[in-house]
Amino acid sequence: MVFEQARAIGFIYALVMFFILAYLWYTKRWTRRIGWIILLITVALGFLIFSPIIPWQFQSLVLRDARGVGGPLAIAAAGLIVMLTLSFVFGRFYCGYLCPVGAVQELASLAPVSKVKVGSKVWPGAIRWIFFILFIITGYFFTYGLLRLFGIRDFFLLLLSAGFFIFLAIIAISLFLYRPFCRFICPFGALASVPAMGSRFKIRRTNACISCGKCERACPTNEAKRDDRKGECYLCHRCLDVCPVEGALEYRRSGAEPGKHGAK
Repeated sequence: MVFEQARAIGFIYALVMFFILAYLWYTKRWTRRIGWIILLITVALGFLIFSPIIPWQFQSLVLRDARGVGGPLAIAAAGLIVMLTLSFVFGRFYCGYLCPVGAVQELASLAPVSKVKVGSKVWPGAIRWIFFILFIITGYFFTYGLLRLFGIRDFFLLLLSAGFFIFLAIIAISLFLYRPFCRFICPFGALASVPAMGSRFKIRRTNACISCGKCERACPTNEAKRDDRKGECYLCHRCLDVCPVEGALEYRRSGAEPGKHGAK
């Protein structure tokens, strides 16, 4: 019962914060400080209740492990669909701020050290989809969860094991390479990238853009070009931080009039 309540608390947190984040971005009330606070709260929940870690719950769903998802499988599947639907409407706020696995990597990426940027977004996505296929095959047909290899559970439950140190190494890599687990491995991230490409609300250029290219150089996932579909946009705000023209970039819905909404 305690286990199920913890999972429920985590999901409710993610659901409520999803709408709050979208509201803050849409009304231009989002700030870096708010983002840091939310990231820290998310990481704390990961350590305290191991939730809302949807990638792990997705694995439990594939394994048909009701105890792992903290409730009936049908409810877990519905929760997964809700998060994917919200990603289609508002973008990847869950991946960006509300997943403890992603949040701890995002915090690590803020370290003031030299960064390694992958020049293409094609092959990281290809690697992740290959892993996704293996993840489904090994989970559904052989009842083995590949995410166990990366120590997510051991890290957040503070269980000193080989997996714990593997995930610790992933965090260390995150200091230099942006979100390696999210971009190269995460099976839920692979799913979320699909609806996110068609999200109704996303960061868009306006006619005020002077094509200086600063946003493209700042974007760690190569999703800042005018025609990019933003499937790998984690709403990190780096593009808006470096934009020299007020109103050239806005978080707004498709077809909305520029200049009235967005984050800056």
